[in-house]
Amino acid sequence: MDTNWMAQGNCAEKPPEVFFPSDGVGVEAAKRICATCPVQAACLEHALVNRIDHGVWGGTSERQRRRLLKSRRLDAQAAARV
Repeated sequence: MDTNWMAQGNCAEKPPEVFFPSDGVGVEAAKRICATCPVQAACLEHALVNRIDHGVWGGTSERQRRRLLKSRRLDAQAAARV
């Protein structure tokens, strides 16, 4: 698994606990850091592919990633029926 992109992220210089908040305010703060990150897309894809359940990854919360995965699953099922 190639994770070299992680060193280029806005999070590289931040403490990990920033991205594993215990409340909604913390989630929003982490998402603001991710908003201008040059590797945001790679980070999000990493979290989705590896089913990372906790923390803010690629500018998304756990709930947002669950919704994205569900949407991808439904899209794949629809495509398989065609």
